[in-house]
Amino acid sequence: MTVDAAVLPPARATLDRDGRLVSADQRLLDLNGRAGGMVGQRLAIPQLVTVVRLAKRLGIRVSRTVVVADGGGDLDLWVRAEPFEAASAPDGVALTVSGWNSRPSWQPAGTSEDAAGDFLRSAADWMWETDSTLSLTFLAASGSMPRTADAALLGQPLTRMFQLGEDDAGTFPILTGLAQRRPFEGQSATLRSTGQPVLLSASPRFDPAGLFVGFIGAARAIDAMERFTADGKAAPTPDLDAVATAFAARLDHTLRAPLDRIIANADRIHAQSDGPLKQDYTNYAADIASAGRHLIGLVDDLVDLQAIERPDFTVAREAIDLIDVARRAAGLLQIRATAARVRIDKPAFGETLPATGEFRRALQVLVNLIANAVRYSPVDGMVWIRAERAGRIAAIIVADQGKGIARIDQDRIFGKFERVDQTEAGGSGLGLYIARRLARTMGGDVTVDSAPGQGARFIFSLPLWG
Repeated sequence: MTVDAAVLPPARATLDRDGRLVSADQRLLDLNGRAGGMVGQRLAIPQLVTVVRLAKRLGIRVSRTVVVADGGGDLDLWVRAEPFEAASAPDGVALTVSGWNSRPSWQPAGTSEDAAGDFLRSAADWMWETDSTLSLTFLAASGSMPRTADAALLGQPLTRMFQLGEDDAGTFPILTGLAQRRPFEGQSATLRSTGQPVLLSASPRFDPAGLFVGFIGAARAIDAMERFTADGKAAPTPDLDAVATAFAARLDHTLRAPLDRIIANADRIHAQSDGPLKQDYTNYAADIASAGRHLIGLVDDLVDLQAIERPDFTVAREAIDLIDVARRAAGLLQIRATAARVRIDKPAFGETLPATGEFRRALQVLVNLIANAVRYSPVDGMVWIRAERAGRIAAIIVADQGKGIARIDQDRIFGKFERVDQTEAGGSGLGLYIARRLARTMGGDVTVDSAPGQGARFIFSLPLWG
């Protein structure tokens, strides 16, 4: 029986100056016993021994996360070792072990990661794999099932192929699986290319270090008979707009809180708030925080996407100073630009350009355009922000010194999930799509003027105010 780690209290132990176990709570005694140790002998769990030795050598409290093999699975543990002095254990170490999150151990490629998952996949109509951000890394259809442009979908979010739906309890099993890093099944969905209803199931994948790296999954087509209720009546057709809105809300709720915690803890480790660490560890923490912020950005984009594609989506029509909005957007990105060694040349104070739009949405458009310009600018490059007025149109131009965009790609970059080069580091492929949709909803537009090797100029236009 698996016990939820959240209800397990920490287990404590004391060790003498030679690392021998003096006393321990029963759960820790059992784990040490399964590793071949006992009271009066040296601690038998190598990962815990490493933390204890480090604490004794530095003479300070040391906390670490460790992964310990236990039977056929692994345990994620948070270990704290603190030197102390007592008559019963001079130069001893107090050990506190919490977490106790059990999970299947990593399996090398080509072996069964989950027998139940293998059984579900045996009748699959599609096989798929994703990375940790739910982007497709493998896709294959069986038999006569539609190929759904397999190659074009690789690197795209899983939701590009399947439109997800709630189960009978009003939940999304895939989100529960993602949040808890566990297998899921019974995720209802619709194949976007044909409208075919399907059920998704998957098992998580972990790397040798125990880190979650994605899902191995399957999709099974639901035939007409399965779409009838128990009393023989046809099951109601789901309201896809309502399902999409609910999915966005649950995605935001389910992922944002744990991602915020991951980022906060990684930043704390990077800042060495609990004491000095090796540079490698602080660098790893910085990478984790950066990846977390990337995922937060993806969540934001998906939530915005669901909002702007609703038929009742509207924006306010109010007087805004477009130059002031541009200066504010540049200010929000100044730290990022400084870190990338890119200068932002923004309009001078005193210039104004009255326009009609919604301040918050105009700011969102310009933050996206300036962020892209910074991202694709060379080191020591420059991003220019300029204002223009032509008749009844007010415009902000964001120009960079990047490698430019070929004419054949200039329409494509405004498509949903589109990027010129999928191998480059970048966003979700939704930013420009959302920016243009917002601009057009406000009565304006976002266009591009570029050529390879000559940078890019993005023009955000809105109707003039008055």
